[in-house]
Amino acid sequence: MASELVPQSRILGVGAYAPARVLTNADLEKMVETSDAWITERTGIKQRHIARDDEAASDMALVAARRALETAGLSPNDLDMIIVGTISGDVPMPACAAYLQHKLGAGPIPSFDVSAACAGFLYAMSIADQFVRSGAHKHVLIVGVELLSRLIDWEDRTTCVLFGDGAGAAVIGPAQGDGRGILTTRLYTDASLTESLCIPAGGSRERVTAEALQAKRDKVRMVGKDIFKSAVKNMSQASRAALEAASMSTDSVRWVVPHQANLRIIRGIAERLDIPLERFVINIERYGNTSSASIPIALDEAVRDGRIKPGDPVLMCALGAGISWGSALVRM
Repeated sequence: MASELVPQSRILGVGAYAPARVLTNADLEKMVETSDAWITERTGIKQRHIARDDEAASDMALVAARRALETAGLSPNDLDMIIVGTISGDVPMPACAAYLQHKLGAGPIPSFDVSAACAGFLYAMSIADQFVRSGAHKHVLIVGVELLSRLIDWEDRTTCVLFGDGAGAAVIGPAQGDGRGILTTRLYTDASLTESLCIPAGGSRERVTAEALQAKRDKVRMVGKDIFKSAVKNMSQASRAALEAASMSTDSVRWVVPHQANLRIIRGIAERLDIPLERFVINIERYGNTSSASIPIALDEAVRDGRIKPGDPVLMCALGAGISWGSALVRM
């Protein structure tokens, strides 16, 4: 069924970056009580990238942003806004986007972060779409970046095996009337599950005291079973909502680019949507869960290797802390 929506904004260029250092499951076997077989069976992850000690989130975002701008044929001076999806910025204040703006050499444009964890890139895309759609801005840089290796308890095998560092970016600009562009985005939050995936200490509710540091309450804590059930159900629901809004069927989707959280979650979504797994862009085995960076990293990879071609209908979906989740339907 053809889409009835006329896109007003589109993805002009994409880019991604992953640190050079690779941490394999074999490396983790020497650090915690785990095994390659255990990690692979439960997550599908074989390795993840870890940032250098002198590398900040904005440094990773900078490389991805430059690559996206190059692909789009634009310079930093062409940008009207920068939106960064992250929960692991350089410092608590100011925004990672401010550091990125300075390093890019962009002008005094609005630059800010959105905190939706793994769904951050889709939240940023939805905001950018609204600004371009309204005519308020012409070129908006959106970035998903996470340096989660600094926020992980490396003695907790339930979380330390999951996450990796990386960044992905896209430039959003006006659609050109050829049907290509962002067709629809759908965003949601269920605040009843805030404690299922969180960093307890470090905000105004709970200060970082010596006791909190000793208890590692400044690190990521997750109730895996809650997240798994919520992810499969809600990412599938959001995907169907995006398709219905665009009057499209699952058969119309050429590729699905899901958040790379867990291979079992991706398989569950494929089953619920009745879309063959072969039409999913999956790279979790090489990157792990890079949170807000996972969709743009996978998108960039599939665009550059030729899997995703101009005009292809692409469905994206993600779920993260909040619990916040969403979807986007884009004709590339």
